[in-house]
Amino acid sequence: MAKNKKPLPVFENVPIIDIAAEGKAIARVNDVVVFVPFVVPGDVVDLQITRKKSSFMEARPVHFHQYSEQRQPAVCEHYGICGGCKWQILPYSEQIRHKQKQVVDNLSRIGKIELPEISPILGSKKTEFYRNKLEFTFSNKRCRTNEEIAEGKVFETMNALGFHIPGQFDKVLDINKCWLQTDDSNAIRNEVRHYALQHGLTFFDLRNQEGFLRTLMIRTTSTGELMVIVIFYYEDLDAQQGLLTHLAEQFPQITSLLYVINSKANDTITDQHVNVFKGNECIYEEMEGLRFKIGPKSFYQTNSDQAYELYKITRNFAQLTGNELVYDLYTGTGTIANFVARQSRQVVGIEYVPEAIEDAVVNSQLNGIENTLFYAGDMKDILNAAFIEKHGKPDVIITDPPRAGMHDDVIQAILIANPKRIVYVSCNPATQARDLGLLSSKYKVTAVQPVDMFPHTHHVENVVLLEQK
Repeated sequence: MAKNKKPLPVFENVPIIDIAAEGKAIARVNDVVVFVPFVVPGDVVDLQITRKKSSFMEARPVHFHQYSEQRQPAVCEHYGICGGCKWQILPYSEQIRHKQKQVVDNLSRIGKIELPEISPILGSKKTEFYRNKLEFTFSNKRCRTNEEIAEGKVFETMNALGFHIPGQFDKVLDINKCWLQTDDSNAIRNEVRHYALQHGLTFFDLRNQEGFLRTLMIRTTSTGELMVIVIFYYEDLDAQQGLLTHLAEQFPQITSLLYVINSKANDTITDQHVNVFKGNECIYEEMEGLRFKIGPKSFYQTNSDQAYELYKITRNFAQLTGNELVYDLYTGTGTIANFVARQSRQVVGIEYVPEAIEDAVVNSQLNGIENTLFYAGDMKDILNAAFIEKHGKPDVIITDPPRAGMHDDVIQAILIANPKRIVYVSCNPATQARDLGLLSSKYKVTAVQPVDMFPHTHHVENVVLLEQK
């Protein structure tokens, strides 16, 4: 017979003392750290422990005795259920203060290297409607809030179109208004849901892998272009035609209306054929007179305005005079490579995803840039002594790796290449700090500039300049 699990305790009148990683805050109970979401320093709460380990606990707030003076009302009706924008109850000045602290703590604690004075974080001018891309999921298993469950609320349909709930892969929160993307995005999503319910189109069942409507992607640009991609699980020509025609008629501002049939077990469309229903196959972003092609599979920084600021910092740190050979590692669609090309002798970009490299080449052609070369493949396999001998030792290396940071082999190749300067752009200061420690045998950090790309979240970008010792 299975043993009954001992119920986890509730601790009363616990003060919240600091901000932690992943958008959570910190409390202490009997000298044990407790990680708590949806609270801010200064709150005093009752905590229901949800996970208990020897060195820490996790909990959720079940009652507030006192609200912090720092706390501000959440603007979004979905706050506390949706997994995004966990910091919106903190004033923006406090958000970026904690992000600055996060960068300082990571670089000093993990990197264990000598640091210059770290520049104040560059905040985002837009704190709402700043994203140029959002993806929504159709599900026949709507997520119900604790309040709705307690009230026994009954819905006419359990179909939902919105965001996945953390920890519940098959549950989706039905989104009425998201404050991250423009009003067009909200109107299109809500109209797709309305049409689907009205016409009896089936929403996807993530557990059983069945249902017609799977996901919806909406992309915008600062130039006013708008891309909508509807992903269906199977072919149904009449149903597809009906929904897509309705969208085209209701939203003439859509410049690229696309669809995909994805019958795989996962949601990725990188290996799927994209069909053009109406308009163009892509949209274009502009930056400093440069045009960048964005297709349905393209990576582009999701905060266009802050991306421009990030790239300007990167270029300034590179200190280009027009004579430098630049290696741009993890180049993606070549945005940084093309952005710095006019100030460089030549830029060589490397990226794992072949489709991204195809876009990078197109972006150079679009802008009449002839001094770029792009290569697709695994970074640790391509960037080796033979590659460096063929293309020449770089004067500057710009690297913008994924959250996991750089592979040890890549770091060793950089040390062998021995550029005068390295500009390291990171979306994860913790792995960046680790890599800086590995580079410290030959390089010293001479400048650090944090950048906030994602207001109301705990994420922060950081740009570091390393120069030869």
